[in-house]
Amino acid sequence: MQAPSLALSGPMRVDVLLQDQFSLMCLAAVIEPLRAANRVAALPLYRWRLLSRQGVSALSTSGLSVNVDDVFDPADSRDALFLLGSFNTRMTDRSLRADLRRAARGGAIMAAVEAGSWELARAGLLDGFAATTHWEDLDEFAASFPKIAVRNDRFVMDRKRWTAGGATPALDMMLTLLRQDHGLPLALNVASVFVYDQTLPGSTPQPVVSLGRLLGDDPALARAITLMQRHLEEPLGLTAIAAQSGVLRRTLETRFRAQLGQSPYDYYLDLRLSAAKRMLEQSAMGVAEVATAHGFTSPSSFARAFRRRFQMSPLTARAGMRLAAPPATGRMAG
Repeated sequence: MQAPSLALSGPMRVDVLLQDQFSLMCLAAVIEPLRAANRVAALPLYRWRLLSRQGVSALSTSGLSVNVDDVFDPADSRDALFLLGSFNTRMTDRSLRADLRRAARGGAIMAAVEAGSWELARAGLLDGFAATTHWEDLDEFAASFPKIAVRNDRFVMDRKRWTAGGATPALDMMLTLLRQDHGLPLALNVASVFVYDQTLPGSTPQPVVSLGRLLGDDPALARAITLMQRHLEEPLGLTAIAAQSGVLRRTLETRFRAQLGQSPYDYYLDLRLSAAKRMLEQSAMGVAEVATAHGFTSPSSFARAFRRRFQMSPLTARAGMRLAAPPATGRMAG
């Protein structure tokens, strides 16, 4: 595509609003591609500022404090505002919602990474738009905001509302921005700065398990794991999984043990139980609902399997998470 003239458009002004308990990886994914674009083009294509609500440093999930450039003023002129929210998705701040709505009225792109999508949604700024958030929170996010077309995509750029499910999707989203603004050659050169290949489109579903090299090393095993991820509520039989993966059941069992040190049955059960544990910790759903959502025929069978796997009951896991989490934290990064 033809790159726009810098002389006509000027640098794109990007503000990044940090809340305490933001992810450092997400911050880097947003601003480092802009820095690299300026370097590759040898032109100031982008300007950015780090902001916080009070203008003081923000604390990341890893405990590192990041200095900011200024206080967030919704009346400031900007081209895009990126919100890096707290991992406690249940935090609520009515004054922030009002400020975000005011910022949006200025015509800026309103963007969010991971938990930041919750703040945009609470402000009503995603109503009528397609959007995403981190895969662990998608079900609760969709139930909480029925006016949003929630997608299990890595990132979504719907008009002036952009959302990304995590750090790597945010990097891909920024590379897409560079391609749209200044052409494919610049975006490819920026990706090369990070020795990174952008191979997945934004519409690719977020995986519960990142398959990485397994996709090339053992495609059949990767297909089997993907099938398991997609069928947590109504688990497939192992024979069906093997057939759809293009191997015999015995071959599949051999490859699971060789690559993962588990039988496919045990791996599938662990996948469902881990997903159920996250839902217990991060939603208000009852134990019976969580059990059904992860393919267990009864709460009692779910509780027995859960206790064997985690040495605690589902109710203990939920209560322990609530007691252990400090007020400013919830789902942790990583």
